[in-house]
Amino acid sequence: MKRTIYYLILLLFSGIAGCAPPVYRLTPETGEVAYVEGRPTTKVEQNGLKIVASYERLDLNFVALDVELKNLSDTPLEVNPANFRYAALQANQLDTLETLTNPVRKQLFSAADPMAEADKVNARQNQEVKRLKTARIINTVLMVAVVASDIASSTSSRNRREPARWVQNRVTHENLYTALQAKRMIDHGMFADRMQRYDYEAYRWNELALKRTTLQPGESARGQVFLPLSRDASYLLLSYPVSEAQPVNIRFRQEWVKRERPKRTRNR
Repeated sequence: MKRTIYYLILLLFSGIAGCAPPVYRLTPETGEVAYVEGRPTTKVEQNGLKIVASYERLDLNFVALDVELKNLSDTPLEVNPANFRYAALQANQLDTLETLTNPVRKQLFSAADPMAEADKVNARQNQEVKRLKTARIINTVLMVAVVASDIASSTSSRNRREPARWVQNRVTHENLYTALQAKRMIDHGMFADRMQRYDYEAYRWNELALKRTTLQPGESARGQVFLPLSRDASYLLLSYPVSEAQPVNIRFRQEWVKRERPKRTRNR
């Protein structure tokens, strides 16, 4: 019996592993690539700017990169995470120069602007509060209407002379009370879920994201840069415009890797 249960559990977990979604992987291929804290990290120095970047995680519809920028020049340098952009490339589009200069072949994406995104989240939170207040007003109006109808049907002498109809009215109003209670729970549940998500998004833009700043000579800034996800791309050519003539470019290889099924072991 125990062995049967063991095999059933093993079969269940094997099925779950077989249906598991693929793992996202983003690996730098240009610059000085080395493993830092177990992650492949690239370092590029160009035109007085050093960029150190590695893949952090998938964050909803964004690819989060851990990026550090250091001003190696002798003049102040303004850093803006929204200036990061990337070209989504396929495996047959590795001719970088041709791809970047041909608008027909390239797909360009700009990194998220943390300040603008934080403002959007704040607006959504305010809108969600207004939506809950409106739902409460609607629920109150509906409850008043149901109570009035319930009282009218319960005190009607006609209904008392028609027991079947009176019972039907009671059932109808009990269902209405139940539906209103369910609606209240749904309204508050949706509000809590959305506000929890918005709280995280606000934390992401205000605390995790790289901030716009001016780096004095020798200073550095570190934070996360959020790139819109392009699922079908094979490569991401990340670019930062230190100068229009020579932007800093870093190429990443994008992969969706299938999870390996756990090997079955046999009891002896």
